[in-house]
Amino acid sequence: MKCCEQCRAKMMDEALICPHCGRAQELSLDKPYDFMSFGWGVLGFLIPLVGLILFYILKDSSPLKAKSVGIGALIGAVLYVIVYIILCVVVYLL
Repeated sequence: MKCCEQCRAKMMDEALICPHCGRAQELSLDKPYDFMSFGWGVLGFLIPLVGLILFYILKDSSPLKAKSVGIGALIGAVLYVIVYIILCVVVYLL
């Protein structure tokens, strides 16, 4: 939690405008801006092992990006297992 520069009200660290007085806040450069990204999710989906590695690398510095890549990796891994099982059943029945 950080404080507004004008009214000193407490607000979320990610807030760009104070919810109490409406004053725009300056971005601090000491902490990089973190956001969820569709691209990270797609990367995790297409290559789940890379997604898992990136999740562990990013989980402390960029938790929202880590969440995106982790969800993509989880969905990709589950779908790969399901497709593998279906293909094994189809090949076995033929």
